[in-house]
Amino acid sequence: MAAPHPALGDVAAYVFDAYGTLFDVAAGVRACAAEIGPQALELAELWGLKQLQYTWLRTLMGSHADFWQVTGEALDYSLAVLRLTQTAPRERLMALYRALAPYPEVPGVLARLRTAHIPLAILSNGAPEMLRTAAASAGIAAQIDAVLSVEAVGVYKTHPAVYRLGPERFGVPAARLAFFSANGWDAAAAAAFGYQAVWINRRGQPAEVLPGQPVATIATLAEAPALFGLE
Repeated sequence: MAAPHPALGDVAAYVFDAYGTLFDVAAGVRACAAEIGPQALELAELWGLKQLQYTWLRTLMGSHADFWQVTGEALDYSLAVLRLTQTAPRERLMALYRALAPYPEVPGVLARLRTAHIPLAILSNGAPEMLRTAAASAGIAAQIDAVLSVEAVGVYKTHPAVYRLGPERFGVPAARLAFFSANGWDAAAAAAFGYQAVWINRRGQPAEVLPGQPVATIATLAEAPALFGLE
């Protein structure tokens, strides 16, 4: 067994963001690429961006709606901007989003982390039913011990109330929780709250200039077990 990453301390639970971290958010658009046409990649990018913008704006406005509604509204806006409202298969895109594929390495990584007999959890913007359905569809539901949704607090990431859900669920300080996210802003916010945050920098992006810095940055989740000496 290899030595753990020197910046990572004693961990009581592994906590994962869901969308873009465990689940491939572009998978549904790729599946419909032939119907969407040459704007498929642009649609995937804009849809994801509007989802995040709407979560942040709704939190600032004090006008919460669950992530399923936000996802549909973001898709409607994106289809309108790209003039795809008459051609793109909206209902199929939404159905596919409910059952996104995991990234290829995810099932094996979760299984490897479970060998340490430490709980695994999801902490996500997703609504509880969305997360349960996605985990079941991806074949990882049995590996997840807790699903923590922003619906418990009625605000979205990066509000501190969301990150507080982890310490409350496991009864330990945030400093004893390892948090994984492929979103640099999410990793930064979790680190600022006190988690041992790990950024999965799938796209080779520069670090966010925000309060809070991850203790480790990896290219894919496949590198996660080695951080804890679980190679």
